[in-house]
Amino acid sequence: MKASEATITQIERFIRKITQKFPPVEEPTVMTDIHLSLAQDSGELMAFDDNDNEITRCVIGEWINDTSTDFYDNAADVIRSVISGMQDNVEHMSILKPYSFVLETDEREHISELYLVDSDIKIIGGDLMKGLDEDLDKFLDELLK
Repeated sequence: MKASEATITQIERFIRKITQKFPPVEEPTVMTDIHLSLAQDSGELMAFDDNDNEITRCVIGEWINDTSTDFYDNAADVIRSVISGMQDNVEHMSILKPYSFVLETDEREHISELYLVDSDIKIIGGDLMKGLDEDLDKFLDELLK
């Protein structure tokens, strides 16, 4: 899925609203992750904190009724790209580090870690534990030989 300029602008505005809710301060006091909930049928993108308090929402017109099987993967790539482009704003939010942006379905099922902010490291894209099961299985097989 190639995102249109309008979609990218909408997502940038959405991320900007999130960063405005947590303006930079010298000593961050808020401890939360940012949960982005995306509904495939309505194109609605919502942001919540760990306590399920809504931060902001928008509707991405281009994503309404998108029935492609790789919808969430493609949407994650687009959102991740926008967040990466707004790195300075995202990394200076008044949230205690580490914190992350997590993409979920509208039923709150985990899809992907989009962006992790920590004092020393930044992880952009993919799940932090991707392939862990396969690695552990391989390790166990080698150990049992």
